[in-house]
Amino acid sequence: MDEIKRMKELAELLNRASRSYYAEDQEIMSNYEYDKLYEELEALEKQTGTVLSGSPTVRVGYEAVEELPKETHPTPMLSLDKTKDVEELRAFIGNQPSLLSWKLDGLTIVLTYRGGELFKAVTRGNGTVGEVVTNNARVFESLPLKIPYPGELVLRGEAFITYSDFEKINEEIEDVDARYKNPRNLCSGSVRQLNNEITAHRHVHFQAFGLVQAEGVNFQNSRRRQMEWLQDQGFVCVEYRMVTAETLDAAMTYFSEQVKENDFPSDGLVALYDDIAYGESLGATAKFPRNSYAFKWADEKRSTHLLEIEWSPSRTGLLNPVAIFEPVELEGTTVSRASVHNISIMRDLELGVGDEIEVYKANMIIPQIAENLTRSGVGDIPEECPACGGETRISDRDGVETLYCTNPDCPAKAMKAFTLFTSRDAMNIEGLSEATLEKFMAHGFIHNFSDIFRLDRHREEIVEMDGFGEKSYEKLWQGIEKARETTLPRMIYALGIPGIGAANAKAICRALDSDPEKVRRAVSEELCSIDGIGEVLGNSFEEWWKDEKHQKEFDRLLAQVHLHKEQGGGPEKLKGRTFVITGSLEHFANRNALKELIEKQGGKVTGSVTGKTDFLINNDSQSGTAKNKKARELGIPVITEKDFLNLLDEEENL
Repeated sequence: MDEIKRMKELAELLNRASRSYYAEDQEIMSNYEYDKLYEELEALEKQTGTVLSGSPTVRVGYEAVEELPKETHPTPMLSLDKTKDVEELRAFIGNQPSLLSWKLDGLTIVLTYRGGELFKAVTRGNGTVGEVVTNNARVFESLPLKIPYPGELVLRGEAFITYSDFEKINEEIEDVDARYKNPRNLCSGSVRQLNNEITAHRHVHFQAFGLVQAEGVNFQNSRRRQMEWLQDQGFVCVEYRMVTAETLDAAMTYFSEQVKENDFPSDGLVALYDDIAYGESLGATAKFPRNSYAFKWADEKRSTHLLEIEWSPSRTGLLNPVAIFEPVELEGTTVSRASVHNISIMRDLELGVGDEIEVYKANMIIPQIAENLTRSGVGDIPEECPACGGETRISDRDGVETLYCTNPDCPAKAMKAFTLFTSRDAMNIEGLSEATLEKFMAHGFIHNFSDIFRLDRHREEIVEMDGFGEKSYEKLWQGIEKARETTLPRMIYALGIPGIGAANAKAICRALDSDPEKVRRAVSEELCSIDGIGEVLGNSFEEWWKDEKHQKEFDRLLAQVHLHKEQGGGPEKLKGRTFVITGSLEHFANRNALKELIEKQGGKVTGSVTGKTDFLINNDSQSGTAKNKKARELGIPVITEKDFLNLLDEEENL
C-alpha cells in the first residue's frame, strides 16, 4: 500500500530531523519543511486510519510494571512438523497452492485489536499459557497502534532483533560472559522486560505471519488475501512466495540465496496451504497442525585443517580450548576459530593439530566443529597457564573434564577488575574490549594494569594475531595514548577499591586537593569527614592502601600517566542533593551527560528512589512508572529537565 510506505518514510525522516535538532544541535531541514511533512503524515494517518508505532504524531510513554501477567490462550499454539528434505516439503504441498515464507527466529506474539486500537499482546509461552507484554508491543518497530478495521482482530506474528542491532548491543556489553548468545535470546529478554523503555532502545521488529480472527471480512477463502488485507491495515507481513509442487524449486533457489543477505534471523521456511477451508478441515495431531509444514535449513559445512588449540583463560580460572583453523567461508562470513568448550569434547573428537575437520555455524551464527575426519588424537594438555605461568590441573566433574589454573593471583581471574579499569568512567581506553583483554592475557602480554600502557613492547606479535593488523593495532595504541591524559578521580575509581564508585572517588580527590600522596596516605578519620564517605567506606579505603602490591601498582601507573586537575565547574550548586534520573531526555544527549553535570555541581545520582532522594528527574512527570509512584509515596518532587535547569539557575542567583 503506497500510503503506508509513504507514512513510514515520513516518520523516519521527521524522527531523524528531531534527533538532529534536539540531540545534536544540527538542523537537517527548516521548520517550514518539518511542519509541511508533519501535516502530510497527519493527513495520511487520517486517510488510512492507521497510526504506526514510532510516528512523531503520537508519543508512547514509557511504563514499568511490577510483573508480566500470565494468560491462557483460547486455543493451544502448536509447533510445526518439520523436515530438512526438499522432497518431503514438495510432497506436503502437492497440488495445493501454498504460501512459502521465512520461518523467523524470534519470539511469537499474539496481538488483539479492538475498536481500531492495540488492546493486548501475549507471548506464545509454552503454547498454552503466555505472558502479557502489551506495553512492550507498543514500542515495536513499525507496529500499528491504530488501524482502520473497527472490529476485533486477532493475529500472530514474530518479534525479532536484526543481526546488526544484535551485534551493536553485544558490543556495548563489556563483560563477554554476559553477552547474548544469539538474536533470539536477546529478543526474548527484550520483549519480556518489565520496563518498555529497554524494549524500545533495543529496536524490536514485528512481522505478521497469520490472521486468526477478523469477523465480517470476506477473505475469499484465501490465506494470501488475509496477508494482503493485513498489509493494508499497516502491518509488515513476512515475505512469502506462492508455490505449488511444480514451482517449488524456483522459490527454494530464491530463499536459499536471499537468506545469506538477510539482516534478520531465520532458521528455515514455512509452507501454509492457501485454501483456508481445506487446511482447517485437516485438523491437527496432538503436536502439529496439518495445514502447514516447516523446512529447516541444512547446516552449511566446510572442510579445513586444525592449526592449533589456543587455551583462553577466564575469570573463574577455567582455561577454554579454542580451535584455530585455516579460514573458511561459512554463511557469507570468514571464520577461523571455534570454541571446543572442554577437554572431554576434545577427547570425543580425538582432536589433534593438523587434523582435517568439518566446521559449521550453529543457528547460522556460532562456529562449531561438526566432525574430525582424521582423528589423530589429543596432544599435550598445557601444564602451565598461558596468562600467568601458574600450574594447571584437570578437573573431572560428572564425567566432564575441564582445565583450570591453580594460581589464585592469575590476572585472568581479575578480568572484572581489568574491564572496570578500561571502562568509560575510569581510564576510558577505547578499543580494549574484554575479548581483546582475554587474548592479550592468554598470550602473557598483560599481568597488571600498568602493562596496558606498555603494550607497544608486543607490537609485532599483536599485529600478527587473529583479528588484528596494522590498522587495528594503531587504533588501539591511539586509544591507550589518549588515556594517559587523565585525572586522579578517574584513576582512583579505575583501581577498583571496594565500595569506591566514580562519585566517591571525585569527592575524596576534591577534599584532598587531587594530591596522589595525600590520597594514598588518607586515614579513615579524615575520610569520614567527606560528604558521602562513612566509616565503612573510610576503613575499606584505608585498608586497601595497606597492601604493598596496591602501592607498587599505583606507583607504576603514576609513571605511565599524566594527571590533570579536573576543570572547575564553578560553585557546587547541588552539593548535598541526591537525584534519580528516569525516562527519555530531550535537552541532554543521554543520562550520563546529565549525571556528569549533577556531579560537577556537587550533587549525587543514584539508581533507585529512596527516602534519601531529593528529586526524581522524569520528563513524563505524570506517568505511572514504579519510580514515579515511589517518589509520590515518599513525597519526593518529580521534576522535568526544564525544572532541573531552572533549579540550577535559581541556585546560581541565591
